[in-house]
Amino acid sequence: MPRTARSIVSQEIYHVLNRGNGRTTIFHQDADYVQFLHLLRRAKSDWPISLFGYCLMPNHFHLILRPDNSDAVGCFMHWLLTTHVRRHHQHLRTSGRVWQGRYKSFQIEGDAHLLMVMRYVERNPVRAGLATSAKRWRWSSHREHLGLAISSLVDPAPIELPRGWAEYVDQPLREGDLDRIRRSIRRQYPY
Repeated sequence: MPRTARSIVSQEIYHVLNRGNGRTTIFHQDADYVQFLHLLRRAKSDWPISLFGYCLMPNHFHLILRPDNSDAVGCFMHWLLTTHVRRHHQHLRTSGRVWQGRYKSFQIEGDAHLLMVMRYVERNPVRAGLATSAKRWRWSSHREHLGLAISSLVDPAPIELPRGWAEYVDQPLREGDLDRIRRSIRRQYPY
C-alpha cells in the first residue's frame, strides 16, 4: 500500500525530527556531528528552506524549518537523510537501516508554540543529562542564537527571542507544556 503524502504548506514553520533505528546511536563522535551539520548546510543551500533551530543528539535530531514551497521539505529531507546514510555506512562499514523510518513533521501553530518548540529543541541535551547548560552543547542552534558560534547555519528567527534566552532555555518547561509537545510527537497530531 502506498504511503500517504505529507501535507506540507509553503511558508509555514515545521518541527521535523527523526530517530535512529531502534533508538541506536547515530552520532558516535564529534566528526559524525560535524559531517551531519555539513550536509545540513549543503541541503539548505540547495533547497528553499529557512532553518530557525536544530539540535543533534546521539540518537536523533530536531529541525525547525520553513519551506518556501510545499515540495521543499520532502526533497530537502530525502537528500539529507539518504546522503547521511551513505556516509554513515561507508564510514562505519555497515549496512541496513540507520533511521527508524520516515521523518516526522509537525506544523508550528503560532508564535507561542514556536518559542516553546525552540526552547524544547535547544534544551534537549540538558533534559537528557548530556550538558549542564544548553550553551555547553555544541551540536545545536542555541550557541548561534546567543552569538557564540563562529559561523551560523540558522536563519534569523521570525519572532524576537525573549531577553535572557540562555537562562530561559535552561529553565525546565512546565510539565503540561512538555507533555503536550511529547504527545504531539508520539501521536503525530497538532500541538
